[in-house]
Amino acid sequence: MILAAGAMSSPPPSICDQTQDCLLERRYRRFFEETPIGIALVNNDGILKECNPTFKNMIESGRDNVLGQPVDLLLHPDNRHEILHRLKSVAAGENASTPLWIRLPNHQEQVGQLFVCQFETEAKTNGMILHLVDMTEQKRLETKTAQSQKMQAIGQLTGGIAHDFNNLLTAMIGFCDLLLLRHKPGDVSFPDLMQIKQNANRAASLIRQLLAFSRQQTMQPKIINLSEVLSEITTLLRRLIGENIDLKMIHGQNPWPIKVDQGQLEQVIINLAVNARDAMPNGGCLTVTTRRLSLSAPILRQNEEAPPGDYVAIDVRDTGVGIPPENLSRIFEPFFSTKEAGLGTGLGLSTAYGIIHQTGGFLFVDSTPNQGTCFSILLPRYQGPVLAPEITNSCDNTATFDSRERTPNDSRDTTTILLVEDEDAVRIFSARALRNKGYRVLEAKNGEAALATFQAEKSQIDLLITDVVMPQMDGPTLIRHVRKYRPTLKVIFISGYAEDRFRDQIDSGLPIYFLPKPFSLKQLAAQVQEIIHPSEEGLHL
Repeated sequence: MILAAGAMSSPPPSICDQTQDCLLERRYRRFFEETPIGIALVNNDGILKECNPTFKNMIESGRDNVLGQPVDLLLHPDNRHEILHRLKSVAAGENASTPLWIRLPNHQEQVGQLFVCQFETEAKTNGMILHLVDMTEQKRLETKTAQSQKMQAIGQLTGGIAHDFNNLLTAMIGFCDLLLLRHKPGDVSFPDLMQIKQNANRAASLIRQLLAFSRQQTMQPKIINLSEVLSEITTLLRRLIGENIDLKMIHGQNPWPIKVDQGQLEQVIINLAVNARDAMPNGGCLTVTTRRLSLSAPILRQNEEAPPGDYVAIDVRDTGVGIPPENLSRIFEPFFSTKEAGLGTGLGLSTAYGIIHQTGGFLFVDSTPNQGTCFSILLPRYQGPVLAPEITNSCDNTATFDSRERTPNDSRDTTTILLVEDEDAVRIFSARALRNKGYRVLEAKNGEAALATFQAEKSQIDLLITDVVMPQMDGPTLIRHVRKYRPTLKVIFISGYAEDRFRDQIDSGLPIYFLPKPFSLKQLAAQVQEIIHPSEEGLHL
């Protein structure tokens, strides 16, 4: 009986089995402690019994010992109700396969997914296992993608509207210029005509702002010394911000050269200064600092990432009321404004954002409520040779009108221009303006008609002026056909869109010029004159 009983009893574990169990325990303990996912064990009442270091680091409760604490109190209070409901459901036997999206404690922008499942042994349920996964980076990429798609859609809509408005404004400004040829200063109609033109120019400025935030405005980049540019606008900034705000300009030593559109950069600085002024109604200090910045690693702000490289940084810092944290992610959206109704259009910061990004730079913002805000502009260092001052590719749209009519000369009498424009008002004004200057002008209202005219008069045509966007045959397509017969024919593109939108459609190295809409009589005539009789510098692209 003793032998039989002994035969039926389980043999004691061997030393080999005990060693194997220890190895397995150490292995699983290492998996538990070193996994990048937060893992925790709670009982059915939601009390934390055990957790790995990753889970403890993610909750950052600030307590030395989190074990024995209700887990819902250790996570973000905004999600407490959802977490309690999920714990009770799982403890009651429900299967919850869908994770909870929660905010991570002490992290304003960090989010995670919380998975809850039952922890069962052979006999009974001993509690629940929590898995907490940091999803901040994925959420940031999703937000950035959604924001990019929204801005792209708004930009496309704005670009189309701006193109149509630029055609209308070109006609308004142009015909106004033609009237001013007959109504000189002192004429009873002169003030009324000037009012029309000034308001048309104001409308053109608004269109440029809309194109700026959608990154479609025409840029005229040149190499500049940043310290000199800021020194030039210091007086203007002092007048803008008022006497109760102290302005400090701190220039870094030996600034690197940058290649930007000076007028657009000045507009950005002015927009930021005006925003700073409005944030300091009771006075304060506005500090503009320039410095060199070499990044060995990328920096991230508001879902924007600046890659490593050399930059020239401009910090515009105020001591104002600051920006609430919930508004920081939307601060650069068009038409979003924290100001009271009627005090802002919501285009200032979005315009600045578009200008800086089209330049190849970055615009970041850091703010603390009741302490102030700092906007940081990062512009890439210009690495090429620094030559003589560059000539821009178009006339200044803000140029004043010169009402003096030139007498046609022999060279103009023999110059033939083919003008192609589908917008009747723009074509009629442009043709009249050029004929008034003594040129022979052939008109065509689309690409097909222009090609037929060119075939009949190709040996006589000295210059082709064409719109870019036209029905059926657009400007670039027309040029490709024309260049088969006259490879060196000079061409001026006119368009309400930015030059970058079509430049890649044209063969490089050929004489092509660009005049953005809206343009005035003087600007059109000056561009044509410069191309027909180029100066030493020229306007060649």
